[in-house]
Amino acid sequence: MNISFSIYKFFYTWWKNINKPIFFTITLLFFLGLFFSLVSTSLIASDKLNTNSYYFFLKHIIYISLGFLFIFFFSSIEKENLLRISLILFIICLIFLVLVPFIGVQVKGSKRWLDFMFLPRFQPIELLKPFIVIVIAGVLTSNKFKKIFYNYFLSFLVIIPIIFLLITQPDIGQTFLVFLTWLTLVFISGINLTIFFIFFLLILSLLFYLIFYVTKFNYILIRLKSFFDPSSGNNYQSEKASEAIINGGFFGKGIGEGVLKNRVPEAHTDYIVSVISEEFGAIIIIFLMLIFLLFIYLVFKKLYSEKNDKIRLILVGSISIILFQALIHFGVNIRLFPTTGMTLPFLSYGGSSIIGTSILAGIILNFTSRKIDKL
Repeated sequence: MNISFSIYKFFYTWWKNINKPIFFTITLLFFLGLFFSLVSTSLIASDKLNTNSYYFFLKHIIYISLGFLFIFFFSSIEKENLLRISLILFIICLIFLVLVPFIGVQVKGSKRWLDFMFLPRFQPIELLKPFIVIVIAGVLTSNKFKKIFYNYFLSFLVIIPIIFLLITQPDIGQTFLVFLTWLTLVFISGINLTIFFIFFLLILSLLFYLIFYVTKFNYILIRLKSFFDPSSGNNYQSEKASEAIINGGFFGKGIGEGVLKNRVPEAHTDYIVSVISEEFGAIIIIFLMLIFLLFIYLVFKKLYSEKNDKIRLILVGSISIILFQALIHFGVNIRLFPTTGMTLPFLSYGGSSIIGTSILAGIILNFTSRKIDKL
């Protein structure tokens, strides 16, 4: 009886303190992803692999269910414990990322995944991203250094090896995303603009050198050339994606009437927006954008009243990852950016992506809860 009451009290306290508008927005995005998986992409993806018709849909349900467990865990633990656990998980996920070049699984020319016998195949960077934010925020707000310059330099040393490991996979999309998130955190922390541009130019120079002078990274240059000059490379997927959006018009062709999902191999992940737009029209894409904007507004509304610098940076970094990833996904689908292989947070199929996004959502819910803890 006492155990049951304790469990009830724990859940009641969690529900009482949680930011419900943010939680319901997260839930809505996940269930929209599940709906589109069922009616637009799951059946075709299953047919391509000759599996059960609802194989991908059922796996999507499992991933989202696990995602909500991660959301509950990371949103319910004490803030001090979350910060401690995050450092440990950062180190573990970083070790996984380091292992990718040596024992990673290569798929379609990219080595981004690990496949252990006791675990499903996963992408380490997706799990690492939430903890990058917390570690960088901790470094930037640390009082251990006499000069603030050392905080910025240490954050630079943390991010550089991660960026290098991502480029070697290769994964230009995640490289760009991590770089943008770090720049945002450094900028928001109040860095002197001169120092900011020095760090910016250092990383930009490093990327420039790798792209133009290291043979292994020539693929980036080839992809950029094909983006600016479609006749110079293979742009089949991106061309078909933008064509699908145009063909869908404002109200779409109707459920099941789209053809893009039959033409590109990653319709249920990297091109989910184009698939949805073709069948449901541009109006549903506008609706999705508005939900993302509502999510960002709700987080920033809470952020403005937050006095703790570390929590402010964690919230900014967490929402920045979701925002930048969504923008890159939308941009690739409308040919505003080169093809990057970036999923849409909450909506795209993919275990690593859903779990990583869920961890971010749990962190955001933890630091926007009504309960006030001293760090």
